Amino acid sequence: MSQKFHPLKKVSIFGEGGGGILETAMRCLCVVCLCVLGGSKLWKMAMSCKESSKAAAAAAAAAMDNGKYVRYTPEQVEALERLYHDCPKPSSIRRQQLIRECPILSHIEPKQIKVWFQNRRCREKQRKEASRLQGVNRKLTAMNKLLMEENDRMQKQVSHLVYENSYFRQHTPNNPLSTKDTSCESVVTSGQKHHLTPQHPPRDASPAGLLSIAEETLAEFLSKATGTAVEWVQMPGMKPGPDSIGIVAISHGCPGVAARACGLVGLEPNRVAEILKDRPSWFRDCRAVDVVNVLPTANGGTIELLYMQLYAPTTLAPGRDFWLLRFTSVMDDGSLVVCERSLSNTQNGPSMPPVQNFVRAEMLPSGYLIRPCEGGGSIIHIVDHMNLEAWSVPEVLRSLYESSTVLAQRITTAAVRHLRQIALDISQSSVNNWGRRPAALRALSHRLSRGFNEALNGFGDEGWSLIGNDGVDDITILVNSNPEKLMGLNISFASGYNSICSSILCAKASMLLQNVPPAILLRFLREHRSEWADTNIDAYSAAAVKIGPCTFLGPRVGNYGGQVILPLAQTIEHEEASLLEVIKLEGIAQTAEEAMMPRDVLLLQLCCGMDENAVGSCFELIFAPIDASFADDAPLLPSGFRIIPLDSGKEAGSPNRTLDLASALETGAAGNKPPNGLSSNGGATRSVMTIAFQFAFESHMQDNVACMARQYVRSIISSVQRVALALSPSGIGPHAGLRSPLGAPEAHILARWICQSYRNFMGVELLKTNGGGNDSILKALWRHSDAIMCCSVKAASDFTFANQAGVDMLETTLVALQDISLEKILDDHGRKNIRSEFPRIMNQGFATLPGGICMSSMGRPVSYERAVAWKVLNDDEDAHCICFMFVNWSFV
Repeated sequence: MSQKFHPLKKVSIFGEGGGGILETAMRCLCVVCLCVLGGSKLWKMAMSCKESSKAAAAAAAAAMDNGKYVRYTPEQVEALERLYHDCPKPSSIRRQQLIRECPILSHIEPKQIKVWFQNRRCREKQRKEASRLQGVNRKLTAMNKLLMEENDRMQKQVSHLVYENSYFRQHTPNNPLSTKDTSCESVVTSGQKHHLTPQHPPRDASPAGLLSIAEETLAEFLSKATGTAVEWVQMPGMKPGPDSIGIVAISHGCPGVAARACGLVGLEPNRVAEILKDRPSWFRDCRAVDVVNVLPTANGGTIELLYMQLYAPTTLAPGRDFWLLRFTSVMDDGSLVVCERSLSNTQNGPSMPPVQNFVRAEMLPSGYLIRPCEGGGSIIHIVDHMNLEAWSVPEVLRSLYESSTVLAQRITTAAVRHLRQIALDISQSSVNNWGRRPAALRALSHRLSRGFNEALNGFGDEGWSLIGNDGVDDITILVNSNPEKLMGLNISFASGYNSICSSILCAKASMLLQNVPPAILLRFLREHRSEWADTNIDAYSAAAVKIGPCTFLGPRVGNYGGQVILPLAQTIEHEEASLLEVIKLEGIAQTAEEAMMPRDVLLLQLCCGMDENAVGSCFELIFAPIDASFADDAPLLPSGFRIIPLDSGKEAGSPNRTLDLASALETGAAGNKPPNGLSSNGGATRSVMTIAFQFAFESHMQDNVACMARQYVRSIISSVQRVALALSPSGIGPHAGLRSPLGAPEAHILARWICQSYRNFMGVELLKTNGGGNDSILKALWRHSDAIMCCSVKAASDFTFANQAGVDMLETTLVALQDISLEKILDDHGRKNIRSEFPRIMNQGFATLPGGICMSSMGRPVSYERAVAWKVLNDDEDAHCICFMFVNWSFV
């Protein structure tokens, strides 16, 4: 037999096919046996031979695979796991080193070690993916349960409204079927009457009386959270989903303002309740919550008497305060409930006297319903219902206090976002930029916002006092000499020298903006600081947190280059966008001594509300000078801007509209009426901008610093007004025309001159337009793919106009365009070409320049294939300007 099958050894019988040749030979042997012996016994023998052949093939295969497959011992697996934890993806050199350092792995080939690490990484990836999918599944299950409950609630509400409608139809005076039977009036009442005019029995300040009020508050809160006591409508732009903030709704047709949110958070109910009860930690407009008294209840709950104060968002309105009862209890199904309401004199409960500088507002039954979720986490229902006493603010601001959308954006969704952010921080536990964890960065942004609110409100109990003006009431000046306020600023540095500041001055003002998109204005203020800020003032403010006394700096004492934005943290979730960053203003040394000293100014900056489509949002740009050490407890003197839309609707215009297109929009030609018979202001959006700047100083410098602060804030207001005028789209609807930038002829006239001169000198058309007048020419010129710029006919060659591509290439705006010259953006080769071709342009009318490199206003190199220059003639055939077109440009 061995001689017969010996030739088969030259063929791999256990390669692909798994020993097929050997199995075939054994089957032939079985057939021979069947032919000779026959009968049923022989069939059994044949089957046993077949099984034997398979067993032999398997044994041979195992013998051949010996050395390719390794069965690791538990000790080897443990050693490999330790190595994987240190280095999940070792190189070949590292794998050789591992085998030498770990004797227990010395009998394993490096290739097998490589395969083990590959399999281990694959298993880890699969495990993470499985965990992620399980988490998504849990979210979807919880969200499905929430949506089913919401659907049941809405069906009940629809049934209630149908029943109510039928009842009123039967009892209208014009209905002949109506009768005087009023037996249903006590049962069928409107949703408004059900909770707007509750018949509270007399109460007192005893524990039993407070418990009675608490139980009524709980019942009314639950009827709003899960019942039909309030007619809820979905907040615009908020759609539920596994990664969404949840279901957000606002009230319809009830007094006061109310909002409700339902969602899923990855925190346990007790932790959620603890966070939400600490309102100042997540609601930045909350100044303080003082617990006046705590009473335990028989079922393990607590009744708390609270006094809460809210900051005013602008200088035009006072703050709000609340005298509240808060009831915390656990329901029979394990849900945790925290509900609140204002205590009023009609309940004969404990009272709180009025507080100066605050308007007493009312909180109707509100609170939080927190239910444990299967698999971890909590399902939360949040209801906020307030009467903010809108009568106490100017007419122009009343929409802020009468809008449920603003309430939902500022309070209700802010609570859910804060919970989700904390859950995310716990799950990731990562270190962000500058070696700081997300919680530390969130604390810094909270300090910025709170410090800005403190300066904006200037409460007397914090040490702020008003000083006289200079005869004009546009700027309010406050001074604070409270030692506690200054304690953080008087720091001892490593050199032993102290920063000496005895007082803080705040200059603040508010202004109304008409038809200016807040998000666009905010981005301009953030990205083009040099347009409104004085870097020398920034340097003076930075002296409060640097070594040396705070001496008064005169104008133009130093030079500073551009700004560098260093991101710290970014949060973008639906309509809430927040950026925390460090702004570095680079100092330019004029002497050798200055070059040896650090002159850079660092600013910690918070930018909130970057989305143009945000509903009811507040747009903020708050910054404070910081020292290079940048400690977590570093002193902060926040200054900045706050823009609050006053219209409940979304801003008009496309969210993708750029800064410079906004500066080129306006109503059509004079005398043209907007479509649909609207007035020029009919579609305008309004917003109020509040400005507050703080300065630390020594007491003997108060008059000088006050004068400087007034002038500085007035200059900022002037710059903002100039920018706002340029950004303001005064047109309504898609047929709005275009206007020119400030100081230039009408834009459509300039566009006609540019195209007409190009056609005269070059013999071809610049634009492909189908007629339509000057407005269509200007629009086509603005949207041209090549960068088209106009500069004055003089040696300085300052730019006077640019289309969208030109503005993008220069990385500037139409407002800042006048500060850029042709000489500044071109390199040496480009400047030589311009000088040599300039006479030709003026005599012949045009010239073609070779490709090259130029620089944007931000210092980025830009390449272009070629450039075309031509003389632009006005209607009198005089040279108005020179136009340049940079063809096929791109950033290098």
